[in-house]
Order: sequence, then structure tokens, then C-alpha cells
Amino acid sequence: MPRIQELQDPQDRRKGETALSAFADYVEKQQSRRQPPGAPTPAQQAPLEEHDELDILDELGLADETASIKLKTVLLAKGADVDDALKQLTKYVEGRLEEGHGEMLFDLGLEDNGDTMGFNLDDWNFAYERLVTASNVVAADCRILMTRNVPDSTCAVDPLNNGKDTTCSGKVMVRRRPQTLNDVIETRIAVVGNVDAGKSTMLGVLVKGGLDDGRGKARVNLFRHKHEVESGRTSSVGMEIMGFDTRGQAVASNVPGRKLSWEEIGQRSAKVISFTDLAGHERYLRTTVFGLLSSEPNYCLLMVAANNGLIGMSKEHLGIALSLNVPVMIVVTKIDICPPQILEQTITQLTKILKSPGARKIPIFIKNHEQCINTATQFVSRRICPIFQVSNVTGECLDLVRTFLNILPHHGNYNADAPFEFHVNDTFSVPFVGTVVSGVVKSGVVHAGDTVLIGPDSTGAFTTTKIRSIERKRIGVPASSAGQSASFSLRAVRRRDVRKGMVVLHRPEPPLPQPKVHREFIAEVLILSHATTIKVKYQAMLHVGPVSQTCAIIDIDRGFIRTGDKATVAFRFCQRPEYLAVGDRILFREGRTKGLGTVKSLGYDAAKPLNPEGARERQEERSRHTVVV
Repeated sequence: MPRIQELQDPQDRRKGETALSAFADYVEKQQSRRQPPGAPTPAQQAPLEEHDELDILDELGLADETASIKLKTVLLAKGADVDDALKQLTKYVEGRLEEGHGEMLFDLGLEDNGDTMGFNLDDWNFAYERLVTASNVVAADCRILMTRNVPDSTCAVDPLNNGKDTTCSGKVMVRRRPQTLNDVIETRIAVVGNVDAGKSTMLGVLVKGGLDDGRGKARVNLFRHKHEVESGRTSSVGMEIMGFDTRGQAVASNVPGRKLSWEEIGQRSAKVISFTDLAGHERYLRTTVFGLLSSEPNYCLLMVAANNGLIGMSKEHLGIALSLNVPVMIVVTKIDICPPQILEQTITQLTKILKSPGARKIPIFIKNHEQCINTATQFVSRRICPIFQVSNVTGECLDLVRTFLNILPHHGNYNADAPFEFHVNDTFSVPFVGTVVSGVVKSGVVHAGDTVLIGPDSTGAFTTTKIRSIERKRIGVPASSAGQSASFSLRAVRRRDVRKGMVVLHRPEPPLPQPKVHREFIAEVLILSHATTIKVKYQAMLHVGPVSQTCAIIDIDRGFIRTGDKATVAFRFCQRPEYLAVGDRILFREGRTKGLGTVKSLGYDAAKPLNPEGARERQEERSRHTVVV
């Protein structure tokens, strides 16, 4: 029997790949306009005009701003102007830190528009001391990442223009000292790749600080189940964290091989990288897709074994990451045991796939410190895909990966002013504590002691409960805000009454309405791959954030849809109603079939079908069948 993948026409497959990139950008825009409960309805909001050609202005920061300061003047001011210059520089640094969520990269020796300041060595040293002084005022630390034309510097790089430019310049990282755990910068990274690509081993080496012995020694502490230790394969969603202090040093134990506890890392770090270790085996694809959507990663780290290349589930995982429009970075592992010609084949294959119409990525191979820093600062552009070639046994290029993770910019839009909404992606029963739910705060702020609703259950109802305590990275905190991952201890709720996919919301005070759930909804979808045609009654596994449930198609705006088609489709959950919002991103799959979409409206009116002619034909067919019976 031929495989499904072979049944699909190559032209259809290319059609789906080409349509993916543009539609993923469109879904990302809809996601940013998502309407949480209690937010103004579209009628109350000002109409949004689409001007795609002007988006580049936003990315380049060319919008009208307040009058900017002349950096060279405030950095080198002396005499009577010192106090005023220091105040201006302090205000500038504070604004940049707020914009960067507690950290920023400062080009010392260059103006904001890229013009050189023409510093000699004395000017550069004086300006750096002035920057350190301004940073101390706002409780931040500085660290020089790289320099040009600065003698005796430990992080010097090659001068520009073949040495013709002799001015001193460099990049300085400024990071705020966290006063509480809520001030710690958090970046979530999903780690994906084919089975045996070295995902768990890589995380073990990064987190513990030692090296692997080539037989999986580094990965043992990351496994959660006995069968994972025995087989060496991850089958669940694992979580690991890695911390950096205010000066960019990795927070690690002084004892080689000893792994610090989450509490120790959280208390000593100014920036925490949360890794979601996902399964690579095809058997656990549903778990991997759930982990990718529920953890709401800021970035995706794709592992590729140098001796195998991009095979099996690696392509599937890359496709899902591209569908979700998550910035992707690639780590090629096992280069110490890979023959040079095989490594070259893997690199060629990676380059070809990343440049394909479906991905539209620019591969950048990072081999030195300068490339690492420049790429990390430009990684806000989703078109860039950095590629590292590492060995977990010899430690080759691991320091570049750590440097890259340290200066990775914050990515993601979260609204702390919107009504509170928390998505549950795991549940626990903790002795002497009770039921605990963990997940990501989608919007708003919540405090310990707040009265909340959790649901929906199988009937679509919500249960009123109170948050006893809140933990982040296993450390108790008084509150949690949008974009943070957290765990809540709930009062008077049994663990069997909560499940993955539920939401926690603030209890609305009368006369505000209770939250609504929906069994049916209408979405705009793109079919990425399907062997034949999709019609009404087709069923697939649908993922919306942490929700994973079988859905049936009850209406389509045309007779059928194929690979590469964009259509408006009405879905119905098969098991129970779920809590959704307009703008939510959906992903549905069944076997090799994949589709991406965004929720356009909630509920479905059978009296107003999307395809009236098709609905009439189905009604006539049912009538004929009834007469025959």
C-alpha cells in the first residue's frame, strides 16, 4: 500500500509550502489583535487599517519620537555640564532598559543612527566609565561584549574596512539588577528535533556546565520517568532552566557535574532561560505539538545530528515552528564523530531547506564571537536563522551557544493591562499543599489570595476557587503578570477536576457576565498538506494553545479544500466545549495532514451556512435518505 506522503502530488506540496510563510505572518498579526475576555469589542475599537508596506517602519523604529539626545555629547561632557549630561544619559539608559524588559545592548562609539563618534582610546575609556556611572544610578551592571581598536581588550574583534577605521568602538550589555523574582528576565525556548539528535544531552551539558562522556551521561538528570532512563528517549514535556547574572556569566555550581536547584538559579540570576525539552519520536508527536503550543515559546531551538541530517520528525518540527511563526535557531550536534563529507552534506541540506519558499530563512553559520553577538542583536528579524555546529563531548562552540543565549533579546507581546487569563498546561497534587496548576499567564496580573474561576469542565461550567500561593521557578512570589510562566496552588479543588487546556480567569463581579465557552467556532485556515480533498464531516486533532481535542468540520465556504487552499471553515469540538477568543491561533493535524489557522468568530449559526448551496445539497441528501429508510 503506498504511503500517504507519496499520494500527494509534488506540485500540491510545493503549493502548500509556498503559501505557509505569508499566511503565518497573517496569523501572527491576528494573534496580536486577540480580544481577551472583557476587552473592547471590534465595534468599540478604532478601525485598523492594513498597510503591510509600512511595517518595515515599525521594525526599524522610524516612527516619530521625542527629541533624541546627542550621545557623544552626554558621554564626553566635562566641567559644568557633567551633572546635566549624566541626568540625560541616565534617563536614556532607563528608557532603553524599560523598552528591553530589563536589558539592552549599547553601541559605545556609535550614534543611534550608526554614525561613528570618532573616539580615541581615552575618549572610549572615559565614555565607558560615564555609562557605568549612569547604569549604577538605575541599579544596572555593564559588561563589555566586544571591542574594535581598543588595545589590551579581552574581547577584541577585527577592525572594520581592513583596518582603515581606527576609531574605538564596542558593544556593552547593560542589565538591571532584579529587586524581586518578578524582575528577572524570562525567555522560553522550545527544544525540538528528531529522535537521537542530542536534545536532552545538549540541555544537560548547558544546565550542569560539564561535558558528556559520549554515552548519554549528561542527559540522565533531565528524564522524568524510569522508562526514559532505560530507553534514553524523552517521552514527556521536560522543563529545565539556565540562569545568567547581571554581568552575563552563566549561573552554575562550583562543583563540576553538580546541578543547581531551581531555587538557587532563580535567586542568583538576572535572566533565566526556560527550556522545554520535547520528544523527538514520531510516537510522541501529539505531546510535542502540545508542548510547542502550550508553553508559548519565544524561540525554537532545532537540534540536528550532523551524521543524520534533517530527517524524520526534524522536518515536521521545523514545519510546525514555521507555522507558529516562532524564530528558529539550529544546533548541529555530534560534529566530533561525523566525517567531514557527511557534515558538508548536512550543511548543504539545511541551507537548501531554509532558503525554500516555505521557510524563507537566511541561514547564518556562527563560527566566532563577533558573528555570535551581531546575529543575536539582529535576531528580532524572524528571517534570520543562526546555525551552530557543536560537540557535547569536546565542548566545541558551546561557549558561543551560551553567549548567544545570554544576549538573546526579549521577544513576544504580552498585555499586563488586559483582564487576567492563565492557560493550564500541567496539573499536580502536592502533599500538604493540594492541587497545583502550572502554565503561562496570557494577559493581565494576578495576586496570591485572588478569587478566580477555573474551567471549563465537561459541561462548560467554571468553578470558583482562590489562589493560595504563586510560585515562579519553584520560588514563592506575591504576584505574576502577563508573559510569565507560573504555578498556582488552588483552594478546595480536586486534581481530578482540573485538566490541561483549562483556563484560570478573574471572577467577574455582577453585573458583568460570566465567561462563555463554545463548542463551535469559525476559523480562517490554510491547508499545509493533505493527500486528497477535505470535506464536511472530516475530523482531525485540533490544538489551540494548551487545548488538544478532536474536532469535526461542520461547514466550509466551498465544496472541498486541498493543499495550499485558504478557506473559512466551521469546526465543532467532539468531546466538550472549550474557552476560546477571537484571534487565537489554531493548528490541526491528522496523520500527514496539517492545517494552520486563526479563530475569526465564536459560535456557528446553522441558519447562516458558509456555503448555502452545499448546505442545501446536504439537506436534500438527508431527506432522500430519510424517505428510503
